[in-house]
Amino acid sequence: MKLKKRNEEGLMEPGEDLTPKGKKPVVVYIMVLFIVAFLLMAWSFASHQRSNTEAIGQLQTSVTAMQGMQNRMISLQDELEAAQSKIQELERQAELRDSEMKAYDRQYTALSRLYFLERLYRQEDLESCRKVIDRMEEDDLAVCLSENLPLSEQELGLTVSPRERYRQLKEAVEAREAEAGDQETAQ
Repeated sequence: MKLKKRNEEGLMEPGEDLTPKGKKPVVVYIMVLFIVAFLLMAWSFASHQRSNTEAIGQLQTSVTAMQGMQNRMISLQDELEAAQSKIQELERQAELRDSEMKAYDRQYTALSRLYFLERLYRQEDLESCRKVIDRMEEDDLAVCLSENLPLSEQELGLTVSPRERYRQLKEAVEAREAEAGDQETAQ
């Protein structure tokens, strides 16, 4: 580029170059700065994009792990509910067995006292018979005696149920006590 001389007034003549030699490097410098800034922004964007992708991958892994844990927790809760219902069922069965055991125990006690009453009656110990009858009445054991005769007793030739036998023995003891009372008053 040629430099043209300026006129005396310091103005440029027409056709003179408007860009002085010192201003061209500034424009290039500014363009280089803009290019560098653009490259830095692109690099920053790519870097952020990569870190965001990694973070999203980690979050997806965490979410997948949490879903697996949640599914495991749900299955454990289902197992717990099943176990609790099983426990309740077993407790109910245990209570039923306990009540059955108590009923069998009462029935056994009633039958053993009936047997004891029969033996005392055969020995004609009316006083002891009265005590056994009173205890059976206090403990309400007469209702524990069955009204039906078991098959094993029917095979033995017995025809009277335990409850009926108790009623017969009680009436017989009361009748003999009444006779004994009449004999005492007669003397």
